[in-house]
Amino acid sequence: MNLTDRRVVITGAGRDFGRALAHHFAGLGAEVFLAARTLEAADRTRVEILNRGHDRVHAFACDLSDPASIREFAKAVGQHTDVIDVLVNNGARWLEGPDLLSASDEDIADTVASGGTGTILVTKNLLPLLLASECPDVVTMVSVCGVPGIQHPRAHEAYYATKHAQRGFTEALSHRLRPRGVRVISLFPPDFDSSRDPLSPQWDETPRGPQDPLAAQSLLDCITFAIRQPRDCYINAFHFESMSSTGDEHSD
Repeated sequence: MNLTDRRVVITGAGRDFGRALAHHFAGLGAEVFLAARTLEAADRTRVEILNRGHDRVHAFACDLSDPASIREFAKAVGQHTDVIDVLVNNGARWLEGPDLLSASDEDIADTVASGGTGTILVTKNLLPLLLASECPDVVTMVSVCGVPGIQHPRAHEAYYATKHAQRGFTEALSHRLRPRGVRVISLFPPDFDSSRDPLSPQWDETPRGPQDPLAAQSLLDCITFAIRQPRDCYINAFHFESMSSTGDEHSD
């Protein structure tokens, strides 16, 4: 089953896992709408996809820490389509630090704004387009850092706060949107291997055995599995066991 009839929005699509998401959905035939903090970053991924022979791809700037930028992004998407079938909230700033005092006020505010407020506002501003779909799905890359009781050796407290905000938001959103046919799917991965280039021959050779770290490809498989299910199948969360209690990093 391909996804040629789906229109997919991906935030944080300029690099790392967001870039892998973009290539994955384009490869399945979906029309993809790519957002990154700068247009240049999103456009690099767009050009890569075009060079692979997929022409249904669009690039946009969207600073997740700036409400005005989010509104402009949603407006621009609406000029290309009147329906969005899948929103993937992938973009969020990673903040590392051993204690609260290790990060500046500006870095803390930007982290919370991009991952917390940004996720909420992107979803809010694209919700009318999602509600116009017959198969709307909202997918959010949270993190194991959003699971109560999990401790990450490097994550700053502000990153924890952001991921717990995403978890609370998606739980409430799931409850309120289910009667309207919108599935809200959250993933809570630990650190995962996103180092391999999805355009390289090594991509398909990524080890995925029981002793290997969680691979980006496995997360892509989870997302694809969830959105391909009949509408009576409502998978609202993916949780993962890890050999260590760590969290992941995403980019905006």
